[in-house]
Amino acid sequence: MNDRPSERSSLEEVGSDARIARIFRYSVIAASALTVLVLAGLVAWWWIAREDPKPVDEVPVTAPEPLTPPIAGGPPVLPFTDITHQAGIDFTHVNGAYGERLLPETIGAGVAVLDYNNSGHPDILLVNSSYWPGHEGPERPRLALYENDGTGRFTDVTEQAGLDIDLYGMGVAVGDYDNDGWVDVFITAVGHNRLFRNEQGRFREVTDEAGVGGLERDWSTAAAFFDSNNNGLLDLYVSNYVEWSPEIDLEIDFRLTGLGRAYGAPNHFHGMHGYLYRNNGDGTFGDVSAEAGIRVVEPATGRAVGKALGVVAIDYDGDGWMDLVVANDTVRNFLFRNRGDGTFEEVGAFEGVAFDRDGRATGAMGIDAGWLRNDDDLGIAIGNFANEPSSLYVTADGTPPFADEAMIEGIAGPTRLALTFGVLFIDVDLNGRLDFLQANGHLEHEINTVHPSQHYEQPGQLFWNCGEACATRFVEVSDPGDLATPMVGRAMAHADFDGDGDLDLIVTQNGRPAVLLRNDQNRGHHWLRLRLVGTQSNRDAIGAEVRLTAGGETQRRLVSPTRSYLSQVELPVTFGLGDHETVDRVEIRWPSGIVQTVEVDAVNQLITVVEPDGEDPR
Repeated sequence: MNDRPSERSSLEEVGSDARIARIFRYSVIAASALTVLVLAGLVAWWWIAREDPKPVDEVPVTAPEPLTPPIAGGPPVLPFTDITHQAGIDFTHVNGAYGERLLPETIGAGVAVLDYNNSGHPDILLVNSSYWPGHEGPERPRLALYENDGTGRFTDVTEQAGLDIDLYGMGVAVGDYDNDGWVDVFITAVGHNRLFRNEQGRFREVTDEAGVGGLERDWSTAAAFFDSNNNGLLDLYVSNYVEWSPEIDLEIDFRLTGLGRAYGAPNHFHGMHGYLYRNNGDGTFGDVSAEAGIRVVEPATGRAVGKALGVVAIDYDGDGWMDLVVANDTVRNFLFRNRGDGTFEEVGAFEGVAFDRDGRATGAMGIDAGWLRNDDDLGIAIGNFANEPSSLYVTADGTPPFADEAMIEGIAGPTRLALTFGVLFIDVDLNGRLDFLQANGHLEHEINTVHPSQHYEQPGQLFWNCGEACATRFVEVSDPGDLATPMVGRAMAHADFDGDGDLDLIVTQNGRPAVLLRNDQNRGHHWLRLRLVGTQSNRDAIGAEVRLTAGGETQRRLVSPTRSYLSQVELPVTFGLGDHETVDRVEIRWPSGIVQTVEVDAVNQLITVVEPDGEDPR
């Protein structure tokens, strides 16, 4: 499985975003010039070979048939309802802003969905930031863990669960790294990161003994537990953003006309390398970042290139090894291809996900991936900065490289103005097709005074997957209920919080309250949810792929909770079945290599599937 020859072109070896993008644009110009020459030749041939026109019968002029008929009445009504207060969620993010415009104040903080007490119900962990030294507020900001009673009502259990801590938090990753059946928690931060081992529903900090704290000067953002070497143990990837300190920030003194001092753009700061920690199986991790090949440097300076805010772990090339796609802010995105020998190869430019369709790096934030056409074509969505459409990289016939199809699939235009953070592929109406959602919000409170088209608070967006029935695959839903309420949106995660089969949302805001949105679609579609438990594979089954066939159409889902922006979604996977009342086939491809077929006797239920104790084919 790991004998695929290296396909790294000279583009990857250059390491310079500017040079790579320039080469990309020159190739487009050359292709355009060749096209012009061919057209000129055709025109010359026509001029020489033309004959006097012969009379023809007049044909009435009629309008052409549309390529695809519109959906009668537009997309369905798919409302989300804000139930934050009635559900018992009372959490406000604190970013510590006091007027100096320090860059970490803009990032917001993450959210994780996890079943911390093995009750079978999805709980919510909200990460908080803090006040700056010398500018403390009246109350101490802290993490918040909310326990779900099974009906979608929550109780704050932060203190009794051992998570009553404060730090300048950023993102969160959850995973059972010791395979003891209790999900553990890793928190990223400005400064040292923190790891908490779940000891039967109560967390104990084990950062130092595990060796995953990083450095005090680090600014870590997105993180992911995944099995990089298929040995049944979850490893840990940690993204870092930029080299930052209050002194550096104040020295840069970034300003906007009409606003004065503003939040500095990331291109004013140096990048940082991420970390790859390999699980030793004894409660400790080893830092293998350098030898694993996940450090990308600028050859001219030797400095780190990456400025990461998002990451998703997927097997993009289907070779059985989990790869990493990293969304970088203002520099090219990375795709770390897993060679299967403990090392990775950065192939983002070669595989088509490094730049947008014009060959430019974007202000990339959140990221998600899924099979949006119910075939072998994998899609990777990335939310970008204001005036940059969200990117939608899609393979052709299931084979890389990717092409940015955001425009032809219908999301480029409606997302151009938005400043997008969280992005998700979920089947909102359970019709069997993955829809697309965005959480939006700006950095500057007064941005509207200098850019009238921009607003600090921005509505979220929902794009319904129309399949092949519309001119574009994705059609924006004009009224998605309270999702459209303007917010300072940041992280976004999904789960079936109320047990009705469809997926609800938890959205964080920067410096504002978190919002719980209940999915109130009522199309009457059937569904099936699966919770996987690994035995040969890691217990969380992260990296397992589930294929479900109903009515002759096959859907695919990947167990990979690190998605969106600084977020973790629930581990169970959800399949919408539309009007189908039976399932033809369910096949699970476990990370161990075991392939299992599951018999399904009824729909509209959550079933637990345990990996068979067969011979490990590794």
